[in-house]
Parts: sequence; C-alpha cells; structure tokens
Amino acid sequence: MGAAMLGLAGLGALPAAGQAAERTVQIGLAAPMSGLSGSTGISLERAAQLAIDDVNETQPVIGGDKITFKLLPQDDRADPRTGELIAEYLVKSKVAAVVGHWNSGVGIPASRIYAAAGIPHVSPAVTSPAYTQQGYPSAFRVVPHDGDGARHTAEYVVREMKARNIVVIDDRTVFGADYAAAFEKSLAALNTKAVAHYTVSSKSSTFNQILPAARSLNPDVILFAGIDAQAAQLASELRRLQIKATLVGIGGMVGPTFLTLAGPAAEGTIVLEPGPPSYKGAQWSRFENAWKARYKEDIYLYAPFAYDAVRTIVAAMREANSVDTAKVTAALHKIRYRGITGPIAFDKEGNLRDPVFTLYEIKGGRWKVVKTFGGKN
Repeated sequence: MGAAMLGLAGLGALPAAGQAAERTVQIGLAAPMSGLSGSTGISLERAAQLAIDDVNETQPVIGGDKITFKLLPQDDRADPRTGELIAEYLVKSKVAAVVGHWNSGVGIPASRIYAAAGIPHVSPAVTSPAYTQQGYPSAFRVVPHDGDGARHTAEYVVREMKARNIVVIDDRTVFGADYAAAFEKSLAALNTKAVAHYTVSSKSSTFNQILPAARSLNPDVILFAGIDAQAAQLASELRRLQIKATLVGIGGMVGPTFLTLAGPAAEGTIVLEPGPPSYKGAQWSRFENAWKARYKEDIYLYAPFAYDAVRTIVAAMREANSVDTAKVTAALHKIRYRGITGPIAFDKEGNLRDPVFTLYEIKGGRWKVVKTFGGKN
C-alpha cells in the first residue's frame, strides 16, 4: 500500500499532458553590500531584483517549462578572496548565470571559477580590460571597458582642458592601476606625458606622503584612479594644501558618496562614467517608477546596468529556448537586446559593442553633464 501511494504521489507531481512543468531557476548576484562600496552593491541587488520581478510577471515559458526566476544575492565585500568563495558557492548552488561583480580586482579571479564551471557571467561594473582578455567565452560585460574610458579622458584632459602638468595617482588595485596605465598610454598617443605617477594603498586614509611632492610640480590636473570614498579624501586634502589642480576621477564616482564626503572640496571635479546622461522609453519609465516606489531614493548610476544584465541573460535564455549554461552562453554571443541603458551586443571577447560614455563635472555642489562620447554615429 505504501508503494502504491508513493506511486500515486509521484504521478500527481507530474504535469498533465500538454501542460508545462514549473521550474525555479536561480541567477546569482555578487557585489559588495558592506564596507565603503556597500551602498553601490545594494543598489545593484535592488536593480537586479526589479528585473527578476519584471520577468516573472511575464510568466516565461522556456524549454517547455514555466520558469520562475529567483535572485541569489551575495556580499563579496569588495575582497578578491571573498569573491572567490562566493563564486564557488554560486557554482555549488547551481545558478544558471551570475550578475557581478562590482570591483575589477574581485570580478577577474571570480570569473575563472565561473568559466571553469561553464556558467555565463555578465558584469554590470567590471571595467578592467583584463576581465575579458582572459579569453573565457562565458564572461561578458554590459558596461564599457577602461581602455576606451581612459582614452576619452586623456583626450579631454589634453585637448579640451589644455592640461600640461598632469599628475597620476592610482590606488594599487587592479581597477586603479590598469586605468592609470591605460590613461598614460593614451597620453603618449597624444604626445603628452604625466609629470609624475604616484601610488597609494586603497586602504590608506591620507595622501600626506605624496601631495607635498605633487604640489612642487604645479599640476593643473591630478587624475586619481581609485574609488569614490578615497577620492573624496584626496579632494579634501587638495583643498587644505591649496593645490589648485582639477581633480579628475574615474568610473564609479558619480553619485552621492563623493559629494557627501568631499563637501565643498568636490567643486570642479571631473569624471567620465559609462552610459548616456539620461534614459528614456517605456521600459526605463517602468524601471524608474518601480525603483522610486519601492526604495524611495534616487537611482544609483550603475543600477540600470545590473537591471540590464539580468534582462540580457533572460533574453539569451529565451533565444536559446533553454536555461542550459552552454546554450545560454552561445546565445549571449549572438544577442541583440534593447536595454534601458541602450543597445546591448557583445564582441568576440564579451565586451559591450558601441559603448557610450558621459563626462560629468561638479558645479554648485551637483553633478552636471559636460558631454557624451562614443556610440554609433
């Protein structure tokens, strides 16, 4: 009798003829949700969850199954070793894909683990060229890379700002050091050279050891390749030491953190960020309204890229009519998706095709758009 009942239970669990089976598919999300970059990481999680909710509302059927997507978010603490541990956890959790990471220094080693498992991973923020230069077919990014960003920044500094005494400072991370190197390479292509290049630990709370020497060079521009919180400290120290150079930052600075921490010292700071200066269309309006209704705060600059990363993955699953990781990876290489951040397609390395950048400057205590670069003409 027990066996018969088990058999009936098993039959009862099967879908009726012609009826789709129900299946839950997990998508991992890895970003720093604590520490200096915690607010940014939380914004990526929020955006990814909105994308999951929007997809689930459409009641997707993929490969004959009714799919319910579930986000599996993890805090990588902006730490490479923690990022590797999280990557291993997401692999063991059998996620179908991963959105992440935020830091290049975390995303690059984590990508090796995802690649070994054959899991497609789409970053909304990793900008170091090394991320896709590793040759992993499963690695993609929906943001531009720093090679292009550094070139646009260098061209603006030299041609528009007419800077001659340029000082470069990097934070010794993969993100900062790679950007600084790409920036100096772009300067060389413009027959210009930095008068000095200093490094400081990303964990340092002061620039006292290098700024006196930098001041003696009478710089008109100081490029800082590092994150927003440390850039704010640099801005404050430049003001205190009465160094008149314009501070030029790199991606990830445009937002409330730098403005709040730097205060009046932030004035005049220039930063190049990925994406257009504003978004439009029905899909964007839906995202914006849902974000403000649920979270009651402004949208962080990188949040739309996390939303698009999820939607692009799901679009690839629909194209492949499968959630099999190999088939989804193959579909991502061919995908043409219209996201809220613009058209999304990847080159053979997994980089975003035809990327757009926006240059911002702080005027009157607010970020103001200066100009845009890139995209299709």
